[in-house]
Amino acid sequence: MRIFSTTLALAATAMIAACSNQGASDTGEKTSALAGRVDAAPINYEVQTLAQGLDHPWSLAFLPDGNMLVTERTGTLLLVSPDGSKETVKEFTGSWEFPRVHFGDGIQAGLFDVVLHPDFEENRQIYISYAGDMADGTNTLLLTRFTYSDGDLSDGKILFEASPSRIQGNHYGARIAFLPDGTLVMPVGDAFHFREEAQSLDNHFGKIVRLNDDGSVPADNPFVGQEGALPEIWSYGHRNPQGILVADDGRLLENEHGPAGGDEVNEIRKGANYGWPTVTYALDYSGGRVSPFEALEGTEQPLTHFTPSIAPSGFAQYSGDAFPDWQGDLFLSALALRHVRHIAMNEDGSLGEQAELFGELDVRFRDVRAGPDGMLYLLTEEEGEDGRAAGRILRIVPKGWTEPLASEPEAAQTED
Repeated sequence: MRIFSTTLALAATAMIAACSNQGASDTGEKTSALAGRVDAAPINYEVQTLAQGLDHPWSLAFLPDGNMLVTERTGTLLLVSPDGSKETVKEFTGSWEFPRVHFGDGIQAGLFDVVLHPDFEENRQIYISYAGDMADGTNTLLLTRFTYSDGDLSDGKILFEASPSRIQGNHYGARIAFLPDGTLVMPVGDAFHFREEAQSLDNHFGKIVRLNDDGSVPADNPFVGQEGALPEIWSYGHRNPQGILVADDGRLLENEHGPAGGDEVNEIRKGANYGWPTVTYALDYSGGRVSPFEALEGTEQPLTHFTPSIAPSGFAQYSGDAFPDWQGDLFLSALALRHVRHIAMNEDGSLGEQAELFGELDVRFRDVRAGPDGMLYLLTEEEGEDGRAAGRILRIVPKGWTEPLASEPEAAQTED
């Protein structure tokens, strides 16, 4: 594994002009639609608290038996039952056969996504991504696989280590999605300090990687056999992707953070260049433009972009029956602007009108999932009045819904 140095980061700006445009679009026209603050949607729903007292919850996965696996970014994998009770499946913070989780105040590192294998009921395999501490004092994004049974993990294996490792603790990406062909994709962020490397194919910064379910490289990845390119790369030119999904029509969609503006929703194509940081609508934290170029030949345009930044995190497409008007629509949980962005999906696959949901709760939303019961589920990042973590799992049901939870929210266990 290479360790990326600051010297190399500064020198990398010279590489941009020489990067490959293989697989990118053949137009330099600006086609992306700007979305800023939008109106709040009517409150035709009720919010139920399923579980509370969570410490920076990051992701959840629904198990066939009705329970959920939930990651806490601080390093704990939890099993959460429908009545809100919680038990620890695994602490990734201690000493064991794998690198312990990298986490700390003021950084974004930690335990990230948990996803079931498509054949979970037969093979019991789950996939977990996290930032792991390396022996040399650096850290990197890891993709691991385990066998899950009755609240226990076994047969662990590291399938992928992002290269190079780094000392910084920001911009990991880390969401996992399985494609219809059985392969999986996972974004890797640009580590914040090394954004120019998103345009270089000899590293994983600012890329989406595609792997077989055992961690091997698919033979049809776009840069297999190309000199100087890492074979895992599926697309490049990304900043900090936070959500990724396979839409009902088969397209691979992704959302990612800009700095102070320029968050994006993209359709991900094989071998394509998404421009960062050379081509972007983004505003930097200073308020200035990151780049003078919003479109260039050889780079993809986002389907939509957001300024000011909403800081998108989770990503879901709704397919349940409880909310008929939401059928096929997209939902992005937002951290900075404290709402869930609802984006209508038109019949032709284009993105339609947008609305803000759940802003009345005034919390940071880390994840959004469409549940197997047809409801929408949210993870929140919150602190109690005593300053202790108080994240929740929320279940969104239609207004007037009469089916009760397994227990009232007050009865849910809130383990420390």
